[in-house]
Amino acid sequence: MAPSPKKRAAPKGLMVAVNQKKKKDAPQISPEETVIIQFVSADGLGTGSELSLPLNTERAELQVLLKDLLLAEVDQSSKGEDLRDEIQDTDYSFLLNDSTQEVSTTLHAAWTALEAQPSAEQTLRVRYHPLARFRVRPVTRCTSSMTGHTDSVLCAAFSPDSSRLATGSGDCTVRLWDLFTETPLHTCKGHASWVLLVAWSGDGKRLLSAGMDKTAMVWDGAKGQKLGTLKGHTGPITCGTWQPFHLLADGQMLPNIATGSKDMSIRVWDGANYSILYVLTSHTAPVTCLRWTGENYIISGSRDRVLKAWSPKDGRMLREFKGHAHWVNTVCCNTDYVTLKTGCFGEKDQPATAETTVAELKERALQRYNKMIKQTGGVGERILSGSDDFTMFLWSMDSKKPLCRLTGHQKLVNNVQFSPDGRMIASASFDKSVRLWDGVTGKFMCALRGHVADVYMVSWSADSRMLVSGSKDSTVKVWDASKRKLKEDLPGHADEVFAVDWSGDGARVVSAGRDKVVKIWKH
Repeated sequence: MAPSPKKRAAPKGLMVAVNQKKKKDAPQISPEETVIIQFVSADGLGTGSELSLPLNTERAELQVLLKDLLLAEVDQSSKGEDLRDEIQDTDYSFLLNDSTQEVSTTLHAAWTALEAQPSAEQTLRVRYHPLARFRVRPVTRCTSSMTGHTDSVLCAAFSPDSSRLATGSGDCTVRLWDLFTETPLHTCKGHASWVLLVAWSGDGKRLLSAGMDKTAMVWDGAKGQKLGTLKGHTGPITCGTWQPFHLLADGQMLPNIATGSKDMSIRVWDGANYSILYVLTSHTAPVTCLRWTGENYIISGSRDRVLKAWSPKDGRMLREFKGHAHWVNTVCCNTDYVTLKTGCFGEKDQPATAETTVAELKERALQRYNKMIKQTGGVGERILSGSDDFTMFLWSMDSKKPLCRLTGHQKLVNNVQFSPDGRMIASASFDKSVRLWDGVTGKFMCALRGHVADVYMVSWSADSRMLVSGSKDSTVKVWDASKRKLKEDLPGHADEVFAVDWSGDGARVVSAGRDKVVKIWKH
């Protein structure tokens, strides 16, 4: 019997030509033609009735139409009056037909850019999402190169009120910096090895640090004094997090702490006396990442390829999330920005004084969390994990199965972050790219290319319009999320950049790395 001839793939150039021909052959639609559109909120519910509009309708006209529909649904009460003002002051972004195609100029331009162009007879779904009412300016220049650390700087974090900066280093110290004068404030000594993490409590009064010496320490965020040492882990502590401030129980004055270690356990500590409340054990490999969610779950990721959800109330394991084929490196939640990063401090909140009570701060944090959940449009809290298997998974506490699998990176995913409004996801990978994804559907939006080596970390601006990335190539880059391109290239470091963070007030970016220098960038 004669061997069957081998099937050969069509040459790449021919495939491109065929695809272009298909697009040319698709019926061209005139900008004057009318289509029927339906505005849809983030959770997929229709707003108002269907409208017949010409395709040359501009984005600004869509804004006016949507605001009229939203205002028509608001009642006449005093609360309704506040809501009306908020709707009037808010700008919205628009996506077509559950795709990632944004309307930036006219409906026609977005329509023609769609990969699969719908028929003009079909109802066009226009998904809208509120944008921040303020704008953060891109950072363009280095205002300070602060020296002091004598080894690589491994982590950096702004305080929730953006008044102070903490850095942790391979020189076994934690340093606090004054951001108004951009000078050293305190050097916190006590660790016996590398400091791998620094994390601020939601009220900005306490700082958690931990690292290779198997201990975690709590410091006074203003004075730099050591308040307590958390001993118990038998391996290096790789991750740690504070209890979100709005979850404080009645009468509880200080948030609790959770730490994860290479000893395969997670420990939950009392924030007041630093005693162990629970030891959470069932991971079979080192714990690599940890999040305390706004719904009061502790999510842990491990090198055993599994994510687990725990109850901080009694230490029970509630759920296992399985799907990754390699180590889980990073985990984040779509409410992280309000629960962990900025805590009790929104863009309009006054700084906390000695007179500000814990109850006031808790109420502030609760209002911000509820507003964030409402902003997700009924989607609720989402968890995202990134792995050495080059993929990410989007999870919900309602299901063991992932909501979707995000594929596209060609090397391991090192860091993932939801934008502050939860609308987008940014992922940093060793394939030299940063990728953007839809935060609700998980659909791929674009790859941001420009780095020439591994990308270690990303951080979003407070208005969700920009993000910053730090890389092994020694540069920091600012990206425009809506235009999906590079906005600023910030060289200056002499070696790899391990840590970047954008302050909650949007005014500063910090970057630090192997060259032992902490750099502050401003507009």
